[in-house]
Amino acid sequence: MRVVLADGSDERAKVAARLLDREGLAAPVLLDDPASFCSRALQTEAETSPWSERIDLGDPLHVAALMVAAGEADACVGGASRPTADVVRAALYCIGPAPGVETISSCFLLVLPDGTPITYGDCGVVAEPDPGQLASIAVSTAATHEQLVGETARVAMLSYSTKGSAGGSRVERVREATEIVRHRMPSLAIDGEMQFDAAWDQQVAAAKAPGSEIAGRANVFVFPDLDSGNIAYKITQRLGGARAYGPLLQGTAGVIHDLSRGCNADDIATVAVIAACQATCEGAES
Repeated sequence: MRVVLADGSDERAKVAARLLDREGLAAPVLLDDPASFCSRALQTEAETSPWSERIDLGDPLHVAALMVAAGEADACVGGASRPTADVVRAALYCIGPAPGVETISSCFLLVLPDGTPITYGDCGVVAEPDPGQLASIAVSTAATHEQLVGETARVAMLSYSTKGSAGGSRVERVREATEIVRHRMPSLAIDGEMQFDAAWDQQVAAAKAPGSEIAGRANVFVFPDLDSGNIAYKITQRLGGARAYGPLLQGTAGVIHDLSRGCNADDIATVAVIAACQATCEGAES
């Protein structure tokens, strides 16, 4: 799988590319000079995009994303020296949402110290999702979890309330989003609204949400807003000792992922491998 590293001039990306190539984990493409990668196919993609006036062929993130859209690369990774917003804009302008997806969002794959994988969404993109956006985030995060982990997603729609223990507009938003997902994807195991302890701990689940197929067994956690999602993943990583991979963008028509500006070469290589695996899965499905 050809994975473009948009931070091609960054020494961390150069080290990551050597690692990926040496270990045969992916075929890295270091994008250090955007102009040298601007083929006619990329120019056509830029010209035909609904956001053509906002595409900058001198921006390595835009060129990397266009390479994915044009089929010149299977995936791209960038943002080691750029804010997440820049990567999201590149995804929107140059690749666009996947068919049927209303909201481009993100998630973090977290691997706990005992090896248990869980997925959090959204932790990097949508600040105050409405019920429809929250439903879209839930569906996308469940799909990402199943694709990367290979197990059935069990989705908890998180709130400060569990099954009617509290009220308010923020609780109602989570309830409405849950019903939207149930209507849209009746086969997806999902429940809410639910506090984290009820979603995670079986003893708490028995007291707070008896009879729920998700309570105490959730592996996908959808947060009601960006504040809670972002804070939670950092707590899980820093205090809980989890390995955190992301933010992984989801809902796009091609694979593009963000990097933390505090990343190291190993982080870049790991996200590139995740992107390559997703591109392989999507290629097999098509």
